[in-house]
Amino acid sequence: MAGVLLLVGAATGVVGAIVVDHRRAQAAADLAALAAAAHPDPGRDPCTTAARVATANGATLRSCRRDGPDVVVTVVVQGPRWLGQEGDLTASARAGPDPAPAKAPAQVPSQVPP
Repeated sequence: MAGVLLLVGAATGVVGAIVVDHRRAQAAADLAALAAAAHPDPGRDPCTTAARVATANGATLRSCRRDGPDVVVTVVVQGPRWLGQEGDLTASARAGPDPAPAKAPAQVPSQVPP
């Protein structure tokens, strides 16, 4: 009975670690895409910025590409290792300019006509 409880506890820990690592991967992908798209400069490679930000967040940049004005990145983080199983976790994100910029507020006359 104790062995079953130990196995269930260990499996629960692994599942929890997978969830945490996937959240970390998604956060790294989101931040890398946002950083790469933040300054659209034709002379600068956005993927260099994305790689730096992904690394700073514990991930490795797997792919990076421009898709029109957007930048699409995929990162990978090392997943938990348990009983010889390996499962790296990937996440992707897209960032770019707002497709529909907000309109300027309507002008309100400062005086009401008589």
